[in-house]
Amino acid sequence: MMARAQHTVLDPETSRMFPGALLARSSGRPRGRWLVPLLAVVLLAQMAFAMVTTAVQQTPTIDEPVYVGAAADYLHEHRLRYNPEHPPLGKLVIGVGVALAGPHLDPSPAATQEEFGQRLLYESGNDPGRLMLWARLPVIVLTLLFGLVVFAFARDLAGRAAGLAALAVYAFSPDLIAHGSLATLDVPVAGFLLTSVWLLWRARRRPRLLVPLAGVALGAAVATKMSALPAVPVLMGLAALTAWRGRATNWRAALLRAAVVAAVAVAVVWAVYLVVDPRLRWVPQEPVPVARGKRGLLVQFLPFPEAFRDGMRVQFWMENRPWEGFLFGRLYDGSRWYYLPAALLVKTPLGMLALWAAGAVAMIAVRRLRPAAPYVLVPAAVLLAVAMEGARDFGTRYVVFLPMFLAVAAGCVLAVRWRWGPVVAGVLVAFVAVSSLRTFPYYLPYSNEAFGGPAKTHLRLHDSNVDWGQDLGRLADRLHERYRGERVWLVYKGSGVPSYYGIEASEPRGVPADRVHGLLVVSDTAVAKAQGWLAELIDSSRPVDEVGHSITIYRR
Repeated sequence: MMARAQHTVLDPETSRMFPGALLARSSGRPRGRWLVPLLAVVLLAQMAFAMVTTAVQQTPTIDEPVYVGAAADYLHEHRLRYNPEHPPLGKLVIGVGVALAGPHLDPSPAATQEEFGQRLLYESGNDPGRLMLWARLPVIVLTLLFGLVVFAFARDLAGRAAGLAALAVYAFSPDLIAHGSLATLDVPVAGFLLTSVWLLWRARRRPRLLVPLAGVALGAAVATKMSALPAVPVLMGLAALTAWRGRATNWRAALLRAAVVAAVAVAVVWAVYLVVDPRLRWVPQEPVPVARGKRGLLVQFLPFPEAFRDGMRVQFWMENRPWEGFLFGRLYDGSRWYYLPAALLVKTPLGMLALWAAGAVAMIAVRRLRPAAPYVLVPAAVLLAVAMEGARDFGTRYVVFLPMFLAVAAGCVLAVRWRWGPVVAGVLVAFVAVSSLRTFPYYLPYSNEAFGGPAKTHLRLHDSNVDWGQDLGRLADRLHERYRGERVWLVYKGSGVPSYYGIEASEPRGVPADRVHGLLVVSDTAVAKAQGWLAELIDSSRPVDEVGHSITIYRR
């Protein structure tokens, strides 16, 4: 007897949007069913290799010791003392690796959070390289998992090929590889936001389960970094949008879903603080500034623990401080609204820029993708606008959510019915891959070919775009291999301890220029901001070498 064929019935909208899905489901054995998972694994494997290699080779960046120190303090003391300007969740993620490393910890209070982190790494008998690798591994794993979210989101919108294209754009992003390999908070907060948006998109069909889960992901983002707060009203609006049905809207359901997302997010933030300290003892080690005016009122009425609100006060104080920026060779005071778009233009692969633009246009122009445009493009646009108003022109890490959201949009290019569309998209993805692989393993100072590649980035940008203190270990190796026995004068911007790596160097500050002879080693951020005595020293020296595209060696 012949078995009756099993057919899956798809609703007309799904059949119209995804004709390939109907073919795949109606056949007993979809062709190439292992090809897509295999390609996804290959893409994520190369990303993992790049991130782990980078994590092994780089010494601690400026922010990492603070986060690692706070994570170790959470684990051993169960107290909220350090780094209030960022909520605990991202540091708890880092703390998983710290716990596995099992470092020695001196719990006695330190004057500053920077001092506490440096003591943990360099003064407590720990191996900083081993400890930093373990601290970075959980963020690497999280970055890979967010790649699966990108794949799933794009696949839901435009099919499996679009999912693979989106994953390829994500996996070869130099910014995501650079910051996904560090024990920092920028990639985790962006990934949690993307996950929340994806769950809200899927919640149009299963709201009872997925709307609360979207609230959990949103709460995880807010509990990682306060820069996620502007996304809360946006995602509440998207939650309300899930109640939209054709021309009619169930307003009661819309308001309820928005309220559920917000309430769950707030509950997650409280839960994270309670995990660190069930008694919520908040004794800051450093003075907390006062927030006045509208900002003070905003902080006062936030429905979060006092430690969170004090962290907001610190953030507002930092926004009010005078900062220096550097863009296209010009040093300036304050911030420029166009800094982040300009920095993205430099630090994003050219093929990726083209795919981002084409994907955004496709989501607006293609009728079947238009309902998803508010979910993908609006959060990215709002967060970018808020970041552009920030006072700290330090790097594209403040908008690292863009390579995630716009990777989804890039995959949707394949939904455009154009004969040569897949070929053009494939060529652009290949161009992205080649550009990314060429910068290996120097992802932090990456810039695209139009701006001269990573060797030229320091001429146009500074700080975490180029030089975040990551190459102290490489500098030690270079001095040992090529300049052994020579007198070294060092101007280093970072959290590492040069003497730990065997660098015997003198501080040129306060020394007359005619007494500074030998090698002058300067972090490129210090070069960009050089004025007065340092500028005179550099101008009267001859560049002879560079390390990691972030440190320049001069001879005097």
